[in-house]
Amino acid sequence: MGRLRDRTSPPGVVSALVTVTTSNPFFEPSDLPYELPPFARIRNDHFRPAFARGMADQLDEVVAIGACAEPATFENTVEALERSGTVLGRVCRVFFNKAATDTDEEIQALEVEIAPLLAAHDDALLLDSALFARLDTLYEQRGQLGLDSEQLQLLERHHTHRVRAGARLGPEQQRRLRELNAEIAALCTEFGQNLRSATAEAALVLERAEELAGLPEDQIAAAAANARALGHEGKFVLSLKNFSCQTELAALDDPALRERLLTASLGRGIDSNGPVAVSLATLRAERAALLGYPSHAAWEVADRTAGTTDAVEELLGRLVAPAVANAEREGAALAEAAGVAEIRAADWQYYSERVRKERFDLDAAALRPYLELESVLHDGVFHAAGLVYGITFTRRPDLVSYHPDARVYEVHDSDGSPLGLYIGDFHARESKRGGAWMDALVPQSHLLGHKPVVVNNLNVAKPPAGEPVLLTWSEVNTLFHEFGHALHGLFSDVRYPLLSGTRVPRDFVEFPSQVNEMWADWPEVLAHYARHHVTGEPMPPELPARLREAEKFGAGFRMVEHQAAAVLDWAWHTLSADGDVPGTDEAEAFEAAALERYGLAMAAIPPRYRTGYFAHIFSGGYAAGYYGYRWAEVLDADTVRWFRENGKTVRESGEIFRRELLGRGGSVDPLGAFRAVVGRDSELAPLLARHGLDG
Repeated sequence: MGRLRDRTSPPGVVSALVTVTTSNPFFEPSDLPYELPPFARIRNDHFRPAFARGMADQLDEVVAIGACAEPATFENTVEALERSGTVLGRVCRVFFNKAATDTDEEIQALEVEIAPLLAAHDDALLLDSALFARLDTLYEQRGQLGLDSEQLQLLERHHTHRVRAGARLGPEQQRRLRELNAEIAALCTEFGQNLRSATAEAALVLERAEELAGLPEDQIAAAAANARALGHEGKFVLSLKNFSCQTELAALDDPALRERLLTASLGRGIDSNGPVAVSLATLRAERAALLGYPSHAAWEVADRTAGTTDAVEELLGRLVAPAVANAEREGAALAEAAGVAEIRAADWQYYSERVRKERFDLDAAALRPYLELESVLHDGVFHAAGLVYGITFTRRPDLVSYHPDARVYEVHDSDGSPLGLYIGDFHARESKRGGAWMDALVPQSHLLGHKPVVVNNLNVAKPPAGEPVLLTWSEVNTLFHEFGHALHGLFSDVRYPLLSGTRVPRDFVEFPSQVNEMWADWPEVLAHYARHHVTGEPMPPELPARLREAEKFGAGFRMVEHQAAAVLDWAWHTLSADGDVPGTDEAEAFEAAALERYGLAMAAIPPRYRTGYFAHIFSGGYAAGYYGYRWAEVLDADTVRWFRENGKTVRESGEIFRRELLGRGGSVDPLGAFRAVVGRDSELAPLLARHGLDG
């Protein structure tokens, strides 16, 4: 099967392509419903030979396409390219899901080994001169080929990807480009693994429950269960979430413990990942220059809906002043409540809760008994999807997932036809990275006959056995948000894998997920799931209104912490290859200077992510793209207004949103899809109103 290769082999891949003689579950399509990967049969030792076979097969396929004696056509070139790489696709999706959700030392070692090989493989595909010549011919003739709109979009995307990847560069430039891509891939993996270790090491181990005074009893029990799981029997462990301001800061009564917790959060990863971040930013700047762009940000944004760095900077600049002014008003109110001249960062969330309770008669802890996970999921998230889109969910305990915590649901459309599978994996564990996200284990494609299999991951602390899982309001919103990504994948209705589901520009991908957050406090939905987990009594009717009002207090803080992270990302990735690049020990100084330059150096409000643990941009796909959350929120806030004011029923509006946008994936212009729903270009006013900001 796998074998040594000739001129088509990228450097470094040859050693991975060993002869494969054993059976392997990745070599054939799964016989399970929806081609769910056969997790019960997959072992760690299947991954390496599957990667080897997958890369070898796809390189053979690409060489065959480029060497085809017949003139290039859409079918024998573009569509053939879409059919290539099936084995590699299967193993990549399962492996990287496992690396994120249930890793071990063997998987981490393979991750380090495979990252540069995959980067080299991608270069081999994107820089293949014979294939590009055929695509280039088709691209030049595209107006005369009689293609439908989706075929035309597919051809343009394949051509654009290769031009942006360096297909027009000379041999020496391509050689350096391949080196850069391999180095960047290896460093991204190193950053992620460093962060996992640093986060684990920074967890607070406490001796007595009394030290956790202020936390609800179920959270103290969860800290004890976490300690047992981590080998600290009889103690209590607060493990860190992936963002700066840990949720426990809002409740812990001990100011010294709050300071310890925030210090641990803010300091993790800087020693190991500061130099990695500098190296990544430097290499990305060099690559951008090689490709003809002034910075990595300019290269990234050119293929996003923003289009230019000026457009991004205009949006970021417009939001800074009102966000800071609002945050300063909030800070003054908190300092008064605390009886101090100036509020500390470690105390901000604690006194925010007290001000909210005093002003709005709302205690965040008092909400949690009404927000039990199973009720939120089934009677909230799934119920809302039924109201808006008519779909239903059925548990499939007969289908084995990749971890006992991950449960599988079959999804049916409004007419009863099968739509796909949804996997929910909601609990934190030592083998799982932090944060919340969506993945597709099987992307939808009519060409390949695939219905979607999508996964949602959260990191909710698991309580002792038999105890309910009570969520914070923030966690409820996160679940609705990630489910919005899942719907984007489930509703995909396109022919070609490259255009499937969430394969849209990075600054557009968060738009559907943010829209889905609206259903969390939609009156009909909230009333259906917000019931006391013991008594079954509904949440008192006055609480939702108070909750919405209380949410506005804190909007300044949330906007500033998010803006600060966005400008850090932007500062790292607007570096030019010939400009002043920080030294490997200067990450913190660079960060401080960037926040000062953008007017966001507020000691009491740290960035949502600091450089040492900013996985989105240094090990994920959001480099020069974290602004996209705010960019997408402009569209989101406008769409929420459309849902509320368009005069149609929720079900009618949902069908429009699904048909014109969610189902189209990357097959249409994304802003055109937005206009097809709302009827016009977006406006900023709804976003400002949402956050209580003045324009």
